[in-house]
Amino acid sequence: MFTSLPEFFQVWRAESEGTLRIFSALTDRSLQQSVTAQDRTLGRIAWHIVTTIPEMMARTGLEFSSIDPDSPVPATAQEIVEAYRLSSENLLSSIGRSWTDDTLQAERNLYGESWKNSFTLQVLINHQIHHRGQMTVLMRQAGLAVPGIYGPSREEWGQYGMETPEL
Repeated sequence: MFTSLPEFFQVWRAESEGTLRIFSALTDRSLQQSVTAQDRTLGRIAWHIVTTIPEMMARTGLEFSSIDPDSPVPATAQEIVEAYRLSSENLLSSIGRSWTDDTLQAERNLYGESWKNSFTLQVLINHQIHHRGQMTVLMRQAGLAVPGIYGPSREEWGQYGMETPEL
């Protein structure tokens, strides 16, 4: 868990950049990709990441300008990118204005449990990492190139002067 706001800001910025790389690789057509008709589409998963930011953080009492968590999935990938960018930037600005390092230790009721704000921030990050992983599978199924996040993706090995690992 985070013990200081600068520590959270550093991790959030890095993870947000990764999420934006994934979102920026989406196409409008790819938003409809799903495993089955009973599963979330690629667009729905991306939008879920976006809407969880204001939904989860509102439970901590933090208020900031963002999209309505109940709003429908946008028709374009660019709208998802912009909504995520806005929510991410406004989240950081609001935390910077409203919280202190001590606020990280405050506890709130989230989903029927008592969570420290520092834990909530970690869950928010882990949540987007989890769904980014789901998205990369659907991106491959949709024929999209997947950007590397913690290292090169299959398409990127050559850019680093390396051979693609054998399957």
